[in-house]
Amino acid sequence: MGVDSNRASVAHVYDYLLGRSDNYGIDRKTGQQMAAALPDVVEVAKENRAFLIRAMRFIAKQTDVTQFVDCGSGLPTAENVHQVAQRLNPESKVVYVDNDPVITAHGRAQLEENDLTRYVEGDIFDPRSILDNETVRTHLDWRQPIALSQVATLHHHKGERSAPAEVMREYIDALPRGSYVIISQLLDPESEDAAVMRELERAVARGSLGGAAWRTRTEIEELFDGLEMVDPGITELVHWWPDGSQLKPLTVAHRIIAAGIGRKL
Repeated sequence: MGVDSNRASVAHVYDYLLGRSDNYGIDRKTGQQMAAALPDVVEVAKENRAFLIRAMRFIAKQTDVTQFVDCGSGLPTAENVHQVAQRLNPESKVVYVDNDPVITAHGRAQLEENDLTRYVEGDIFDPRSILDNETVRTHLDWRQPIALSQVATLHHHKGERSAPAEVMREYIDALPRGSYVIISQLLDPESEDAAVMRELERAVARGSLGGAAWRTRTEIEELFDGLEMVDPGITELVHWWPDGSQLKPLTVAHRIIAAGIGRKL
C-alpha cells in the first residue's frame, strides 16, 4: 500500500506539527500553510495531545473503566492511550481505530507484542463499521463501561454540518451505562478571535486536507447529547484539568479548540 503524495494525511500533518519525522512533503507543506495563517498553530496540536494524556489519566485514575476505544488514533507516538492507561492500570484493554491502511499496519506492527491492545481499520464516521467490527466486539466486554475518544477528529467530517452529532448519538446509544465519551473539537470562539480563526479555516480549506469545521460551544454540546458532563464541562483545552497554574499568556491558538468529557448514566 502506498502513500498519496498529492494529498496530506491528517495523521501525518499532526505528526509534523508535533515536531516528529513520520510525515511527507505534502504534509509539511500543509502544516506550513496553516502556520502562515496562525503562527501558533503548533500549540493547537500540542495542547490537544496534552489534553488526551490528561483525559486518559482521569479515566484510569478516577473511574473504574479499563476499556478504551480511540477513534481516529493516527500514528503511534509517545504517550498513546494504551501507554497512559496501562501504566496506571496494567489490565486496561485498548482498541485503536483509523481509516488509513498504512497507519493501521504501522500500528499493528508496533503493538504486536501487546496482547491487551488492538489496531483496527474503520471509518469513524460510520459507527457500525466500528461497533460491528469483530475485533472490537471480542477484544472488549460490551457489558462493561468503555471510554470512547474522538480527539480532534469530528471537525474533519466532510458532509452535512449536523452529521457528527448524529454519528455521536449512534456511538453513545451503543455504549454500556457508565461509559465515558472524550471529545476535542475546533472551537468557533464567537469573539474577536474569530477573524484569525477564519483565516486558518481558509488555509485548511485551500490545502489538500480539504477543510475542517469549527463549531460553536452550542454545537459542541450537541456532540455530548444525553451525557452528564464531567466538571468543568466544555472548555478550552488549557482549562480542562490543567497540570498547574497557567503562567504563560494564552494565545488565539489556545482559544480555538475546546474539549469535554461526558458520562453515560
